[in-house]
Amino acid sequence: MITSPAFAGKTWGVLGLARTGRAAAAALAASGGQVWGWDDGEAARAAFEGKLVNLNEADLAGLAGIIVSPGVPHSAPIFAAGARAGVPVIGDVELFARALPAMPPCRIVGITGTNGKSTTTALIHHLCKTAGLPTAMGGNIGLPILAQDPLPAGGVWVLELSSYQLEITHSLACDIAILTNITPDHLERHGTLAAYAGAKARLFAMQQPGSTAIVNAAAQARWQLATGLGRIITIEDVALPGDQADWPGLAGPHNLENARAAVAAARLLGIDDAVIAQGLASYRALDHRMEPVAELGGVRFVNDSKATNPDSTAPALAAFARIHWIAGGRPKLDDKGQADLSAVFGNLGHVVHAWLIGEAAPAFAAQLEGRVPVTEAGTLGTALAGAAAAAQAGDVVLFSPAAASFDQYRDFEHRGQAFRDAVAALKEAAA
Repeated sequence: MITSPAFAGKTWGVLGLARTGRAAAAALAASGGQVWGWDDGEAARAAFEGKLVNLNEADLAGLAGIIVSPGVPHSAPIFAAGARAGVPVIGDVELFARALPAMPPCRIVGITGTNGKSTTTALIHHLCKTAGLPTAMGGNIGLPILAQDPLPAGGVWVLELSSYQLEITHSLACDIAILTNITPDHLERHGTLAAYAGAKARLFAMQQPGSTAIVNAAAQARWQLATGLGRIITIEDVALPGDQADWPGLAGPHNLENARAAVAAARLLGIDDAVIAQGLASYRALDHRMEPVAELGGVRFVNDSKATNPDSTAPALAAFARIHWIAGGRPKLDDKGQADLSAVFGNLGHVVHAWLIGEAAPAFAAQLEGRVPVTEAGTLGTALAGAAAAAQAGDVVLFSPAAASFDQYRDFEHRGQAFRDAVAALKEAAA
């Protein structure tokens, strides 16, 4: 795990004792700090082996900091309580940043954006591994960052950073900071698109002069997030070492942009184009992100459950020639409170039929009427059965919901696994 003498001899609060909170508490304790842990869930408290103190009610004066889960909004009482006590409320990524001076010198690549940040993070990590560079990835992906071991000198930390994480991070100076794109998302938390963009902008504000920003051109033109740095690279201008047709794990126009961002970062890290090309070809898609699941009777089934908004789904609909599209869930609302599906309209030419599920089905059906044939299937099982029966050899059944999962599933992973299981059942029945 990551430890630091900067944490020793101080008392810290950790609010939220799930995986990330437990990792933070363990790192602080191993560094010689005292930890007050608390979680509103009784089961999480029972599993915690440290000192339990109700941070919602305790006198916080004298604490060195309170570490909260990124899911805790700024409207939560702990932020006001911390401010009154003069105690910073931060996240585990901020603790990682404070631990960096005690670790071997490494380079840091930070990636944020509405869509594509997980794939871009995993791809850069893969390119570093392909090149033989010591590397680890964390942040909003993989193991909690503080649960990982320090890298040797010359290594590369590759961090996916959500807007929630960036709001509670203050001193992470990335050598390379990447913005994949900005489209409306998480407005229930941030309130406005401008506030959401402002949270993303923190990644660049923390950079030091001489660092490099790699940015989406449209987002940079609108929001001017990266300013005053040594170098700004526009993703769309990055030349690629090869042809996307040779990269099976990177299908679709959105992954072309993810590849451009990753290639730009890899070159800045000193990786040769021949090695980059090798890495692009050997990369495999992350779970639930344009993930090939099975082929049955010449019909391919693709799991893109991570597409939780229309902007993420839109490029997936351009990736295949004939698509039976399964979509729906809990719709993400725009700044007008509407479930706006218009981001996909330009990419409906390959959609043979749309099969709609969940809370979003009626609103999505109304917007798709007259554009593509639509069936309001209600559930994933019904939609999959209908799509599989209608599909012909050469077609693709694409599960790309363009909506959140929380109406019917615990999260996008749970939803994606349900799709995998349902496809497996179809395959077994056909055997």
